[in-house]
Amino acid sequence: MRCPYCFIDDDKVVDSRSIDDGSVTRRRRECLGCGRRFTTFERVDDVRLTVLKRSGAREPFDRSKVIRGIEAAVKNRRVDVKVVHDLVNELEESLRNSGDECTSSEIGVAVLDALHRLDEVAYLRFASVYKGFERWSDFEEEASLLTGRSLDKSTEIKEPKDRE
Repeated sequence: MRCPYCFIDDDKVVDSRSIDDGSVTRRRRECLGCGRRFTTFERVDDVRLTVLKRSGAREPFDRSKVIRGIEAAVKNRRVDVKVVHDLVNELEESLRNSGDECTSSEIGVAVLDALHRLDEVAYLRFASVYKGFERWSDFEEEASLLTGRSLDKSTEIKEPKDRE
């Protein structure tokens, strides 16, 4: 592993622990060049998850895109970064368990569902981008659905409008 401080490729593992129910290994390392310590995380990447886009294109699942979208939605909200990463871990695991391919809509709906449980303001922010809100009435309609959904958990999340 290359040291992030001096870029020497020589280190020793000082501590190793399993996290996230054993799916990730956290390693504390010490650079043998400069003596500074740093942390690495190892995750098994055995199943390639492919995302089928609305355009018909296929691309590899990129968890950083999901994290960026959720972080934008929870910006200035009282949501811990660890909660966001845990949410994405759960979402990715769920997608992988259902097969090696998913649609971008499945990802978006899963994020909306998770944000609905986490923070309703973040939910509305994400929904406004994901569903392509263009008018104030779009926000009003979604807020009324959100209020109804809070009372009745059986209401299903709507798919976004097709954009041209």
